[in-house]
Amino acid sequence: MKKNLFIIGLMACSMTMLGQTDKKESKKDGWYFKLGASYFTQATATEFPTVGGRAANKDVYVNGKLDSRESVTGSFGEGFRYGGNVGYRFTDRLGVEMGINYYNSNSKTMVQTISQNTTVLRSEGQVKALDVAPALVLFLGEVKGFETYSKVGVIIPINGDLTIKTDAVVPTSATTSAAIYSVDEVKPNPTVGFLAALGTSYKLGKNLSAFAEVEYRNFTVHGKTKETTEFTMNGTDALASRSQSEIHTNYSNQINSTSNNMQTNAAGFDSTKPTDDLSSYISISGVGLTLGLKYSL
Repeated sequence: MKKNLFIIGLMACSMTMLGQTDKKESKKDGWYFKLGASYFTQATATEFPTVGGRAANKDVYVNGKLDSRESVTGSFGEGFRYGGNVGYRFTDRLGVEMGINYYNSNSKTMVQTISQNTTVLRSEGQVKALDVAPALVLFLGEVKGFETYSKVGVIIPINGDLTIKTDAVVPTSATTSAAIYSVDEVKPNPTVGFLAALGTSYKLGKNLSAFAEVEYRNFTVHGKTKETTEFTMNGTDALASRSQSEIHTNYSNQINSTSNNMQTNAAGFDSTKPTDDLSSYISISGVGLTLGLKYSL
C-alpha cells in the first residue's frame, strides 16, 4: 500500500509540474548516457529467514538458561550501488531508460546467541546482485539550468546471491569445544521489483550534466538453492567431512512425506542427496540517493 501511494503521489506531482512548465523550450529528444553511484538505507524491515535450522533470534543465556529472546529483523536494502543508464527521449517530456546496476549490501546479523556475555554463535548475511532496470521517464521542464524529472520502472535481478557467514563455538565433549566457521551461498529464484525516483540534472556544458536522484525500490527474493562453500573446525578445512545433505539444500514451497527432509520423512531421508526445505524470502527494500554524470548526444 505504501509503495502504491508513493508511486501515485509521484506521478501526480509529475503531471502537476508538467502543466506548469514553459512550452517554448528547445527540443531535447535523442540518446543520453548516465553513470552514477548510490547509497541506500533500508525501508522495510522483516524477520530474517532461518539459518541452518536456527530461527532468526537473538538469544541470551545466563548460567546455561535462556534469559531473553528477541526477533532479529531487517532488510538487505541498505548498501552501495554502482551503475549506468542508457536513455532515449522521444519528446521534450517523455523518455525511457535502461539501467544496469551492481549492488553490494551491508552485512546484517541474522542469528545471534550470547552466553555469559560472550557471543558463541553469530550468522551474518550479505547480498550481492547485478540487475537491469527499465523505466519510464517524465521530464518536468528546465529552470535556470536545472531540469527535474520523475521515473517509474521495474528491477529485474539477473545474477547474485545471499552469502551467510557463521562463527560458532560448539561443545565436542563435557570439557572441550570447537570453533566452527562456515560460508553458505543462497541462490535466488527469478523475481521482479519496483522502483520510483525523483531527480534533477544541472547543465555543466553543452552535452554534460550532473544529476541527483532520490529513489525508492521494493522487492523480495525467494531462495532456490543453498550450498556450503566453506567449513572449518578450529581453523582446519573440514568441508570434506560434511555429507551432501549438509552441504546442499533445495528450496520449495512445500515439503512432505516424499521430501528428503528429516522432519517429514525421517525413514526415507538420504544423506547422500541434497536436503529439501521450505523456501524463505528476504527483503531488499530501500530509499537511496544517486549522484552522477549525464552525457547527451
